[in-house]
Amino acid sequence: MLNEQLIAVSRNFHGEIISFKTSSGRIISYRKALQEVEDGIITGVNIVEGNDEQSLILIPMTTASFDRLPNMY
Repeated sequence: MLNEQLIAVSRNFHGEIISFKTSSGRIISYRKALQEVEDGIITGVNIVEGNDEQSLILIPMTTASFDRLPNMY
């Protein structure tokens, strides 16, 4: 499962990403994706501090946002 990529997103009604699909076909929550990026399982993503300094945000390395990823559903 090493070196997985995030390939699709699921958003809530506010447009916020709530889960991802990985290149291996797994569906994982945003929180799980954060953990797996920290653990080196998912690559191609950086983690930055949010505006409130308590939240962490995933940012793709190659683009400014996840808008290029298709919706899962």
